[in-house]
Amino acid sequence: QQSMARLGVLMTRIFLVLAVCLTVFFPLNAGAQQSVWVQVEAQPTQAQAEDRARIYANRIDGVAGFKLPGRWHAIVIGPFDASVAPGELNRLKLSGQVPSDAYIVDGRSFQEQFWPAAGAITVQPLEPATEGATEVAAAPLEPIPAEETPAQARASERALTRDDRRLLQTALQWEGFYNSTIDGLFGPGTRRSMAAYQTAKGYEPTGILSTNQRAELLAAYQAVIDSIGLQVYWDREAGIEIEIPTALVTFTRYDAPFARFDPTDANGPQVLLISQAGDADTLNGLYNVLQTLEIMPVDGPRTLRRRSFAIEGRSSKITSFAFAELVDETVKGFILVWPAQDDKRRQLTLTRMRETYAALPDVVLPDSAGVDVSAQRTDMLSGLTIRVPEISRSGFFVSSDGAVVTTTEVLENCERITLNDEARANVIAADRAKGLALLRPEEPLAPIAVAHLSTALPRIQSEIALAGFSYEGALGAATVTYGTLEDMRGLNGETGQTRLAVLAQPGDAGGPVMDLSGSVLGMLLPDPGGQRALPPEVGLSITTADINAFLSENQVETPAQPVDPVADPLDLTIRAADMTVLVSCWTS
Repeated sequence: QQSMARLGVLMTRIFLVLAVCLTVFFPLNAGAQQSVWVQVEAQPTQAQAEDRARIYANRIDGVAGFKLPGRWHAIVIGPFDASVAPGELNRLKLSGQVPSDAYIVDGRSFQEQFWPAAGAITVQPLEPATEGATEVAAAPLEPIPAEETPAQARASERALTRDDRRLLQTALQWEGFYNSTIDGLFGPGTRRSMAAYQTAKGYEPTGILSTNQRAELLAAYQAVIDSIGLQVYWDREAGIEIEIPTALVTFTRYDAPFARFDPTDANGPQVLLISQAGDADTLNGLYNVLQTLEIMPVDGPRTLRRRSFAIEGRSSKITSFAFAELVDETVKGFILVWPAQDDKRRQLTLTRMRETYAALPDVVLPDSAGVDVSAQRTDMLSGLTIRVPEISRSGFFVSSDGAVVTTTEVLENCERITLNDEARANVIAADRAKGLALLRPEEPLAPIAVAHLSTALPRIQSEIALAGFSYEGALGAATVTYGTLEDMRGLNGETGQTRLAVLAQPGDAGGPVMDLSGSVLGMLLPDPGGQRALPPEVGLSITTADINAFLSENQVETPAQPVDPVADPLDLTIRAADMTVLVSCWTS
């Protein structure tokens, strides 16, 4: 019995030890929300970190300190439930209680706790500040004195090589404190940037980085370099040598004229090396083609020279840069596509790619490299998606400076509107009840032909011609479809519409309806849709009376003189092609 009693006491003690260990190392139960911390600083020594933690703890609840891998010591506040942490971080920043570069961490890298006492981990998340609570302006933190005097720090600087000094300037530039030449000379500009860095990190702003401060700065910069994995890549097939972000992209295949390096995860960057035989015409063609690809957003500077070009495109999702040049009888270059919200790493990578890019002589990617004939598609170029509009409809010129009438159907949710895939246009007016829209190009155009809006009443059952981009630009030119005028009213007796018998396609909507002399009788309306489907040969057109009234309201002068009658269907087709416009709505 005594043995059993002693065994029971021993088991109880073991259970209590396990419970304590679980409490220390697994503070959150399985059903609790994930907890996170706000990291405010990291110091190289525990003594420095304890001094800073003590200052924070005098004015903020929940201050803790944990050792990190290596020699760093994190000062954090928390833990907070992950759902409220962003709001708490913002509150702490706005009240000046934490530095502006404080951020949220999940604590997975935390090791031994050194503040307030080793092992004394706070297990209950802090309650967020109540709404409307009065914030008290925080007293500025006392600067941390360096472990060296300025004289000692300057003496240690003398041992640095010119390359060491350039690297420090580069790291300061990366952190946003230095914006001058990387020359390795520590002049007034560099000293000011060092002092600004010291101030931001809570150090005494002497303008001379101590040994530990230089190590801290370079360690942070090296961590970024490591996350990108910049390494020289020599592509013997494409004949190009260049540094690329090997930690973020991986070679996938050749698809002439590109060597493709696709992202290692879905939201990462992409690199393409350009290599093809060719001349100045090839270079110009590539310049134009690249701007049709989804990877090259339309907004951004473009430069085309006799022997090279550079294209930069920016959107809300990506930022892209393309460079190509003539090298002997080849066109070589590269493209970098980068997520839009990671611009600092993009700029670092792009700078290194531009500095290290070299076209190797006598080597070029063959035109057949990687080409899969069976997988060719009209909406793809060398495996890259060609940018296509959300919707395309037809329109026609109504003034000598390029004003266009079209259907309001083409205006929905557009980021930009183009005429014939080239000229950008703005919406001047829209009458959605009648389905009329007026566009004007951003730069004046000089159309070959302008519509003459007929004021004469056509005869019922007379032959008409409809001009439009039936297949939404797939054919590259407007087509003409013949039909008849069935009624001078719409399906419900509307006097502002006419009913047509014509086999129209969706892309024809907005196109001109003409008599056989070439004068415009109206504009084709889109299929009204709804639950009642119209027969395929039934079309509705808005009358020129309503179009004229709409144009007059918006101060657009149309040609007063009638056009010369066309002699035959070929002349009518030519006139229709000259006045009809492909109107496209783009969402990217």
